[in-house]
Amino acid sequence: MKKLDVPALEIFVAAVEEKSLSKAAERENVVTSAASRRIADLERHLERTLLHRHGRGVEPTPAGVLLYQRAKAILRSVQLAEEAIDSYSADGQAKIRLAANPSTLLQFLPAPMARFLAGRDKVAVDVLEAHSYDIPRMVAEGAVDIGIYHAARPAAGVSSFSFRRDRVGLVVPLGHPLTARASLRLEDALDYDLLGYFPRHSLDQFLDYVGTSLSRPPKVKLQVANFETRCRMIREGLGIAVVPEGIARNYLADMGLALIHLEDPWAERHFHICVRDAADMRPLVADLLAALRLPDR
Repeated sequence: MKKLDVPALEIFVAAVEEKSLSKAAERENVVTSAASRRIADLERHLERTLLHRHGRGVEPTPAGVLLYQRAKAILRSVQLAEEAIDSYSADGQAKIRLAANPSTLLQFLPAPMARFLAGRDKVAVDVLEAHSYDIPRMVAEGAVDIGIYHAARPAAGVSSFSFRRDRVGLVVPLGHPLTARASLRLEDALDYDLLGYFPRHSLDQFLDYVGTSLSRPPKVKLQVANFETRCRMIREGLGIAVVPEGIARNYLADMGLALIHLEDPWAERHFHICVRDAADMRPLVADLLAALRLPDR
């Protein structure tokens, strides 16, 4: 007997679930005639009628119901096999996929990653830069193995562990009127143009994040994602900006900038590491998680 054809099973499952060949074809990105031909070939191969065709669409025969149940299990096994293989790089070496926000990549990731990779010549790590609000979803959907994000509390739907804390401060050019202040709230700087991004990467999300600590939205003159570029624009007098303190200190002396402490509660950020299921991890992912959770030396 010939082996079952996976694409044909996918179309058959779609036809049963959609109760329509045309909708199944649309779902599987084929023309209706091709979907009909695939199912006819499947019926001919199994020598059984699998679908009843009628004016309202299609419905499975008893044999079709049985095949549908088995086909779902087969397709799930194929998906799991593909996901397992995706954990290896093109040359067959073990691979881990990690997503982190820009602050993590610059401040916290290099040292623990160096410790983890030391002596692991056959391990590859794909590091993806992403926004904190996207990262838990990416982990939950299996797009990455590990995520690092900042949030006031751990995200739902994933297993999260405390990672690091940092603070954001207000960066201004030397000689700016605000340099007379050792600390302030962002509310005190609202008369000046601000450069984005903010700690939630868009103004609307930032305003949701800070709640009632601001009496009005800040005046955003430019949206600048890169921290160094943001500092260069501050130097040129294009505005002031909220920047992680640990990153800002790298540019203060060379660019003639000042860092002012922000008193706002949201200025302290909590970072979390997350995995899809802490009880079901590949050993290599568990090893990287353990390395990331070690305290800084």
